[in-house]
Amino acid sequence: MSRTETDSLGAIEVPESAYWGAQTQRSIENFPFAASERMPIGIVHALALVKQAAARVNRRHGLDAKLADAIEAAAAEVASGALDDQFPLVIWQTGSGTQSNMNVNEVIAGRANELLTGRRGGKSPVHPNDHVNMGQSSNDSFPTALHVATVLAARQTLFPALARLESALLAKAEIWADIVKIGRTHLQDATPLTLGQEFSGYVAQLKLARVRTEPLVAHALTRLAQGGTAVGTGLNAPEGFGVEFAREMSVLTGEAFETAPNKFEALASNDTLVDFSGRLNSLAVALTKIANDIRLLGSGPRSGLGELELPANEPGSSIMPGKVNPTQCEMLTMVAAQVMGNHVATTVGGMQGHLELNVFKPLIGANVLRSIDLLATGMVSFAERCVDGLQANSGRIAELVERSLMLVTALAPEIGYDRAAEIAKLAHKEGTTLLEAGLKLGHVTEDQFRRLVRPETMTTGG
Repeated sequence: MSRTETDSLGAIEVPESAYWGAQTQRSIENFPFAASERMPIGIVHALALVKQAAARVNRRHGLDAKLADAIEAAAAEVASGALDDQFPLVIWQTGSGTQSNMNVNEVIAGRANELLTGRRGGKSPVHPNDHVNMGQSSNDSFPTALHVATVLAARQTLFPALARLESALLAKAEIWADIVKIGRTHLQDATPLTLGQEFSGYVAQLKLARVRTEPLVAHALTRLAQGGTAVGTGLNAPEGFGVEFAREMSVLTGEAFETAPNKFEALASNDTLVDFSGRLNSLAVALTKIANDIRLLGSGPRSGLGELELPANEPGSSIMPGKVNPTQCEMLTMVAAQVMGNHVATTVGGMQGHLELNVFKPLIGANVLRSIDLLATGMVSFAERCVDGLQANSGRIAELVERSLMLVTALAPEIGYDRAAEIAKLAHKEGTTLLEAGLKLGHVTEDQFRRLVRPETMTTGG
């Protein structure tokens, strides 16, 4: 069953069960991508919040109170996720996001009309353009929704996930504070440190990622384009619309939004989202280092480094019985690679701000939200299924410390670099201990060696 809806191009058939109208139906037919390419639902929910906040402002500027109430009620349903099946449009559409803006306008109008008249869809008494989109353009509504969606996703998923992983790594750093192990630079033996110190570096990486990202969310992404309408001048919006809108959006979300000081910049560029994507990219770099280190330290179990024992979450091979792989490490590094790829696309998208409007907004918004979701899910899973269950192999760690040639570094201040190097080379060549090589060369006494070469005293300095 279908019904007839109209737009400026004429009539078109729409499924009877749909709340949407003609422009949504045309987009479905003109951009036939798979369902996997749909606009992230977080952007749809944010657009609904835009319509809800706008209805509150428009009520004060002449919108009939009955219509405003119906728009608010319908928008709240959309924002809550109750009508998610009414948003079939894909990312790959017009670069301003106009089709998705109209999808939200039409669904809200269609639902509002049902609330008021009992009939689903249509343009009366609530019109998708004249009433739901009143005082707005896709050109300011869509970038506003991108900022709102990103702020909410960062607060609700990204930062809690980052804190979860940071906490898990910190717990390991604290309980392993006294386990002395051999350090490695260039993947070669280096001087000792503690396993706790090694993990404290990972904790610091995540703290710095948070410090770099949180202020951008609080002080830049909270600036909204709404009120600029088509090209930034604010044509067809009442005076002060942007300020009032930001105030209402703050009430709806609990976030401190403000109107962008320059609407021309807010429409023509998406630099803030590109910058935020860059912070996600940096976090992905940090996570790659952390996951790769844990994978290396857990390599083995008998022919690798074997300093860490990773949780056995699932069988690792279809041919090698008993094999267990570092699957969470591999998952997180793949997530990081995808986030880096998303950032490249976002960067290219950010370059497409031709004259008064950036026209890669759907790509930018979708990639940023996908990256947040990937990172948040990946970090929580890595914390729960890998870091929490890590065990230190104290016996293996002690064995490797004892065998390391780089303990000779402790001799250098007293006997000199060249003589210390001779001891290390001879020990390596003949397969002896450093003490045996030092005594053979006559460069050190046994008492002197045991006084200076004490791994537990080599983990501090400076």
